[in-house]
Amino acid sequence: MPPPSPGVTAFPAAAVSCAVVREGHLLMVRRRNLPNAGRLALPGGRVEAGEPLAVAAERELLEETGVQGISVGPFTAIDVIDRDEAGRLRFHYVLVVMEMRWSSGEPVAADDALDACWMDLAALRAAREEVCSTALAVACRLLGAGNQR
Repeated sequence: MPPPSPGVTAFPAAAVSCAVVREGHLLMVRRRNLPNAGRLALPGGRVEAGEPLAVAAERELLEETGVQGISVGPFTAIDVIDRDEAGRLRFHYVLVVMEMRWSSGEPVAADDALDACWMDLAALRAAREEVCSTALAVACRLLGAGNQR
C-alpha cells in the first residue's frame, strides 16, 4: 500500500454522524465539504480530543442544523476511506453513527451543511443518486418495514 498523500496523517480521524428520526423522517443535510460534498448525508463531524461520542454528536447536530437531540447510543460504525489515483490515502474517517432522539428545533443549514431537512424513506430512495450510500443504508435500517421510530 502506498504511503499517505503529503499532509495526510497516517491515522484515521474519529467522526460522528447523527441519525435523528422524527415521525418517520430522518434528518438529512446536503454536505458543503468532503467527504460527500454536494450529496445528502447524515449531519455530523469530527470528534474533538477528549470529547465523548454522545457529546460530539449532540454538539455537531446543533452546530450543523440548529436541532437539539439526545444521543441514545452507537447505531453502527463505518469506514470512510478515500484514495487518490495513485492509491495514496487522502483521508480515513472512522464514522460512528449515533442514534439520537429529537428534542427540539427545526432544521436550518449551518456550518458544513448547504441544506437541512427531514426526509422519509420513499423520498430518500427517490433521491438515491444524491444520497451517500452509507446514509441510505442507515435510513433503510432505521426506517424500513417494522422499524419506524
